[in-house]
Amino acid sequence: MEVFLQRLFSTFANGWPGIGLFLQRLLTAAALVYCGVAQFRATSQFASNASHVSQIIGAGAGILLLVGLWTPVVGAVVAGVEVWIAFSGAGDPWKALILATLGATLAMIGPGAWSIDARLFGRKHIET
Repeated sequence: MEVFLQRLFSTFANGWPGIGLFLQRLLTAAALVYCGVAQFRATSQFASNASHVSQIIGAGAGILLLVGLWTPVVGAVVAGVEVWIAFSGAGDPWKALILATLGATLAMIGPGAWSIDARLFGRKHIET
């Protein structure tokens, strides 16, 4: 995984772009966790239909996005799950499409310097 992320991103955005990516991850994660918790609380018991499972997968992905762990993979998962929710008629399609777009952009841009990915997989400077 380390080699994959290093090849995927030559640098992890720092400064104002890094703050912008952190805020985008924070907003996306908060929305995903909120949708997952709201879906779970809306039903009195856990049902295994596709909308419940997809919302819970989205909430789990939101937690990983919040800390910035495996961001490119998780962003792609979010995009896929939210497109599924949008076209399955399980919830509000516009909200799902917006979250799918945010997940896809995070998968393409990367996590930024304020993430666990940057700490684990970023370039190391060797001091002599």
